[in-house]
Amino acid sequence: MSAPHSVSGGQPYFFFDFISPFSYLLLEQHEKWPAMPFELVPVQLMKLLERWNQPHAATIPSKRVFVYRHALFRAEQLGIPFRMPPAHPFDPSKALRLAVLANAEIGCVRDIFRYIWREGRDPATPEGFRALCQHVGMPEAESRIEDEDIKAKLRDNNDRAVAMGAFGVPTFLVNNQIFWGEDTLPMVLYVARSPNWLEGAEVKRISALPIAPHDADFG
Repeated sequence: MSAPHSVSGGQPYFFFDFISPFSYLLLEQHEKWPAMPFELVPVQLMKLLERWNQPHAATIPSKRVFVYRHALFRAEQLGIPFRMPPAHPFDPSKALRLAVLANAEIGCVRDIFRYIWREGRDPATPEGFRALCQHVGMPEAESRIEDEDIKAKLRDNNDRAVAMGAFGVPTFLVNNQIFWGEDTLPMVLYVARSPNWLEGAEVKRISALPIAPHDADFG
């Protein structure tokens, strides 16, 4: 992480969910991230979508196909190994609690992502999760993720993400501002180098645009 930065104000965060191929692709570009002490925070994408009343891409057949193709295209474009798990969307809750148990240590988080999105494994089945725990060197996690404090921490992560305005994953929070999506990295890098850009007149103007009246003709 060698990119120069001069951002001030607030802890930088990286919100992710193992259900998201784009979270995987963005973490695989970690060496390009700004040189900031990002805290990795596992969250449940479905909970964020529910909070903001957004449908998941999988509920729209054409969007589901596009998202999978786009993820594969981006992986090939970036030269990142990529293999879809056998079914998607899957239940990522056990894998997320495993990350919580590991204190979201980046090496463990990366290994979990690679198990799912590089090896194409299913972390949701009993057999798949048992193998995942072995894969990351935490066989005891198979039972420990059921501890109430681990479940509570994941819920707290969801609440923290929502309180900070996160509406999807992957999401960076830098300088108390939201940057969403795998393709947002160039913008994060730009703001890290030029934080005053966020204070520019045009950025402020478009950030405060009013919503048109409901009876406006959007046709």
